[in-house]
Amino acid sequence: MTVPSVVIIGAGVVGAALADELSARGWTDVTVVDQGDVPATGGSSSHAPGLVFQINGSKTMTEMARYTVEKFVELDSFHQVGGLEVATTPKRLAELHRRHGWATAWGIETHLLTPEESAARHSLLDADKVLGGLYIPTDGLAKAVKAVDAQLTRARERGVRVLARHEVLDIRTEGGKVVAVVTDQGEIAADIVVCCAGIWGPRVARMVGMNLPLTPLAHQLAWTGQVPGLAGQTVECSRPILRHQDADLYFRERFDTLGIGYYGHRPMPISADDILSVDEAEVMPSVLTFTPDDFAEAWSDTQELLPSTRSAKVEEGINGLFSFTTDHLPLMGESPEVKGFWVAEAVWVTHSAGVGRAMAEWLVDGHCTTFDLHECDVNRFEPHQVAPDYVRARGCQNYVEVYDIIHPLQPMREPRPLRTSPFHPRQQELCAAFLEASGWERPQWYAANAPLLSGREIPTPGDWAARYWSPIVGAEAQATREGVAMYDMTALKRLEVSGPGAVAFLQRLTTGDVDKSIGSVTYCLLLDHDGGIRSDVTVARLGAQEFQVGANGNLDLDWMERHRPADVFVRDITPGTCCIGVWGPKARDLVQPLTVTDLKALRYFRGARTHIGNVPVTMLRLSYVGELGWEIYTTSDMGLKLWDTLWEAGRDHGVIAAGRGAFTSLRLEKGYRSFGTDMTFEHDPYEAGLGFAVKLDKGDFIGREALLARKESVTRRLTCLLTDEVVMGKEPVYDGERPVGYVTSAAYGYTIGKGIAYAWLPASLADPGQAVQIGYFDRRVDAVVAEEPLFDPAMTRLRG
Repeated sequence: MTVPSVVIIGAGVVGAALADELSARGWTDVTVVDQGDVPATGGSSSHAPGLVFQINGSKTMTEMARYTVEKFVELDSFHQVGGLEVATTPKRLAELHRRHGWATAWGIETHLLTPEESAARHSLLDADKVLGGLYIPTDGLAKAVKAVDAQLTRARERGVRVLARHEVLDIRTEGGKVVAVVTDQGEIAADIVVCCAGIWGPRVARMVGMNLPLTPLAHQLAWTGQVPGLAGQTVECSRPILRHQDADLYFRERFDTLGIGYYGHRPMPISADDILSVDEAEVMPSVLTFTPDDFAEAWSDTQELLPSTRSAKVEEGINGLFSFTTDHLPLMGESPEVKGFWVAEAVWVTHSAGVGRAMAEWLVDGHCTTFDLHECDVNRFEPHQVAPDYVRARGCQNYVEVYDIIHPLQPMREPRPLRTSPFHPRQQELCAAFLEASGWERPQWYAANAPLLSGREIPTPGDWAARYWSPIVGAEAQATREGVAMYDMTALKRLEVSGPGAVAFLQRLTTGDVDKSIGSVTYCLLLDHDGGIRSDVTVARLGAQEFQVGANGNLDLDWMERHRPADVFVRDITPGTCCIGVWGPKARDLVQPLTVTDLKALRYFRGARTHIGNVPVTMLRLSYVGELGWEIYTTSDMGLKLWDTLWEAGRDHGVIAAGRGAFTSLRLEKGYRSFGTDMTFEHDPYEAGLGFAVKLDKGDFIGREALLARKESVTRRLTCLLTDEVVMGKEPVYDGERPVGYVTSAAYGYTIGKGIAYAWLPASLADPGQAVQIGYFDRRVDAVVAEEPLFDPAMTRLRG
């Protein structure tokens, strides 16, 4: 096997980690270039305060942080003094319990502390100001520059070249592929270029025409003079690193002084093009002049929480540049346009070694096996999400919200609205409560349905689950089961796959047999080469060479584009189309009079092109709520006419519009999975209960060989749990006192009258009747494994 030549642009913590990890895997034709000196290059790594708090709501980010800690400890580049997060408000105390749940779910040791115990861990704290704390023993201080040096030293020993003071001027491409990196000291041939340029990332990516959704923002870090409570300290740090998130603050020791980081000031974005060069910058390019007025509130809050600082002074400070993205997550992967150009951007020190390992696996093996990267893939974004104004606005808002308590359903505030379905005017008339999905305004429930509550007992969930919720959600779910409802499904990604090679292409790409008659609809999976689930899709054959694929997002489009042959065409038709789900036992009564198509003859998982009144439509007999009905598609220009036609005809049948809240409840009662929540790249079909979607006898497909091996070694299963209380997702599951898994999707089942939670559990605990507990904030919720599906197991309603 010929090992490709690789150029890594950027010798900060990410570039150094990647060079180390690649060379450890035998790829030694690697050159690392940086415009600055090495190991202190002048980028964000050179001034990073080094605090590593591992806990994150993302399992992937937590696992990357844990790997970084383990590697930095091995490299003697980490002070493992622990981490302490404190609460000064009841809401924050509840949030610490939630974070403790995340840590338990992802396998990080944490301890909830009383105020007194918190002060015992960190003697500068005023225990009277604290309601409680969360202690993480393995957190601590990363020595970023030392870690860079250590990793580059190991890489050099294996043959990697490190070129300091080489400014990248251009990236040369031929035939849509990188061939060289042009520097101010000459050209370096390359088969693969990986951009690890950090705050300069957008500038470098633009060299190959790639729009990188990253915003550099200035962040304040100040240092005090001597703090009396630290006087005489001869080690750099002995107390845990500290976060006071109620005031947007963090703290770290430096011998007898204290470093204070602050996220509470106004956002200070800067263009990557306006960052000074290494030689122009007074200190370093990533360090801007400190603005004391922005820090005034931070200093006041510091003195209140840490009384010993009242006799100290702020003696120095910086406004240091860091990278922010539109969703807080890194940017990793290959350009969709230029083969061989990869990025590993918007990565903080906390996750750097994990990202380095993930990228090395991805490059060498063709996929990453250690971490699930679906949240981090740079190609995850919709086109509007890489617009410069959007990137800047979301980056600034995410800066403001770094330490905010974010609810799982909380939508972004700005910029909205961006995408509205043709039905939006009617939804507004029905007083829809809109949340947001991929930029789409999507109804969660309709206030106009309040009269449906009469005569119904809809249980009210606890405070957390009751946010972005209304009892109308339950009424809409029950009304769907009783009659008929219209759901706006426009936010679903829709791809058109056509051309002479379309059948062979989809046979190769999916786990299902799609080479069936025109009008067939197949539920199947996209797998990676290691057998992990990349997505679940529906494939409707609308013509001999034409298919409509119901996908999950832009990653599915990217995956198809990367694999399609020249005789296949893939087109995203989502923006030009719309969809209404008409579901419920009275669905046929509503729709049949509007079409000449015999809807009784249109069997389950079949489709047809027809008309609803004057509207040309594609009807697919699918139902993710577990009721009779159809997904009905038309072009955007006819969307409002479709809604009005169905609505007017539905008056005699009591039709309602229903929102996403009801949809989620109904889908969980039916046991339908949601990609990205219930299963991700790390799971295979047999673990996820989707083995029925795999047709091993149809011939070869991507992931088949790996799947054959995984099929025989299932040790965990996606499992249905019933509870008496509604949880929200990502909570730990316990067998006695032993954490054994975590919740994925959860909601109340308004038909069955129980809370539903799906969870990943050991296969030995996945048998119906098994009792477990869910850790929900500061309590344990009893749960029992249930047989699925919970509703209509004989499928009589769907097939009726």
